[in-house]
Amino acid sequence: PQMKGAGVTLAYVFPGLPYWVGVAVVGAVITLNVALGGMKGITLVQAFQYWAKMFAISVPIFVLMNVYGDYGSQLGASQYTATPVKIVSDGKTNDTVILQGGDVYKNTLLTPTQQAAMLRKPLPEKAPADQKWISPFGPLTTKAAAKAGLKAEEQKPFSLLYTYSLIIALVCGTAGLPHILVRFYTNPDGVAAKRTTMWVMILIGIFYVFPPVFGVMGRNLLPELYLGAGSKGTDKVVLELPRILNEQGGRGERGKGGKGEGGTGSAISSAPVHPFSPAANTANKRTDKIPWGSILSGITCAGAFAAFMSTFSGLLVSMTGALAHDVYGRILRPKSTPEQRMRMFKFGAVLIGGIAILLGTQVELLDINFMVGQAFAIAAASYFPLLFMSVWWRGMTQKGAATGMLSGGLLALAGITLTSVSDIVLKTAQKNGTPNPLQGLETFWIGHPGIRILCEQPAIWAVPLAIGLMIVVSKLTRKDIPADIRAKMLVLHAPEKLGLKQEYIQEQQGMGH
Repeated sequence: PQMKGAGVTLAYVFPGLPYWVGVAVVGAVITLNVALGGMKGITLVQAFQYWAKMFAISVPIFVLMNVYGDYGSQLGASQYTATPVKIVSDGKTNDTVILQGGDVYKNTLLTPTQQAAMLRKPLPEKAPADQKWISPFGPLTTKAAAKAGLKAEEQKPFSLLYTYSLIIALVCGTAGLPHILVRFYTNPDGVAAKRTTMWVMILIGIFYVFPPVFGVMGRNLLPELYLGAGSKGTDKVVLELPRILNEQGGRGERGKGGKGEGGTGSAISSAPVHPFSPAANTANKRTDKIPWGSILSGITCAGAFAAFMSTFSGLLVSMTGALAHDVYGRILRPKSTPEQRMRMFKFGAVLIGGIAILLGTQVELLDINFMVGQAFAIAAASYFPLLFMSVWWRGMTQKGAATGMLSGGLLALAGITLTSVSDIVLKTAQKNGTPNPLQGLETFWIGHPGIRILCEQPAIWAVPLAIGLMIVVSKLTRKDIPADIRAKMLVLHAPEKLGLKQEYIQEQQGMGH
């Protein structure tokens, strides 16, 4: 998903630049940064980049809502089908607005929802219908069942299955994301780690408030993005949306009524004007030549760079650290020196960064939010069971932990890869007008929507499977449980002020461990 964001952003900043070039350039920069900077460098980068992307995503949204209406009115416009079809003048002081269905507004002030409905552009045929889009499940969770030709009522069980699986992925996956876990290494003690966890959850929650606002406003004001694909599709709504401010004047200009500055004003002059209306030419005159929309779009681009560079850097540090310290330093060469491990860290950063770039060039036709949900599912099926069971169950063994983590993570990855490759091949064939080489698999998905959902969003079965395997294998290998497991668990959970950790370490050193 981070590589897709890089390709989309650079293709937007430099029109005509191929998507894969953006992926390669950004991937190379981040890989070089990680190889040279290491953990400390990435920690400082992430701290700065969070506030950069928070500023970049929030400021354009507040400006857009001030000009085009708040989130509630924009969302309500999706349910308010009475878009204006005719705007006429009564020849005196006020305009008359005739809405679909014959509703007439004269010398009255439209509600914010009606104003948003007036600004809304017509949806292309490719866009999901309002009723389907605004439903609790939405087109994402109903896609598999809809392809199977099921009726709306028959789709609900499949939608519930997808929804609950996605919820499990997001809740459990957040606790298992590697670039989140690696942050604990830079905390001086347990108290600081707990404080970090609290603030991270608060800040992540605040950040996640904004994407739905972009989605709703983009659907109303930039529905033409539905017609695009890949880097030219709906994923670039965050970058494109602020630019529409270049086409609109401020509320103050539009708010002037027909009788001067303090005039009574009409429904049209008091509200945003539909861009396709005859009154748009006079109501939307700009009072300045400054392209504020383009400036805000540039700020958003900077925030997008901060977002995917911060996340990819954290992920790359986590994976490279595991490769250099655990695989190389503990399994392949236990007697390796710190210098040799550092050399392996830099080599691993280049290797894993190259693989990420290669994979990123292949996912242009997949939606970013769709891939993010799948990444959370993999984290939920692998790291989360390991953390949850190891921290709270004293019967866990090393073999049980490894079996559950690898089985859950790899099986989730296999199911996701199967459906993603199927989607990419299908969309490529449709784009090029060629036969689908995986038509047999596509036919299978259409005939078995439930299996398709379980593969596409596997958290609902992969998480309990991983936990179950950990329990079973740990029970079978209970002889490997350390004799002092009670002391270990006490040290893990007791307050650090008691000093049990230091006593335990000194005791182990005295016993020659």
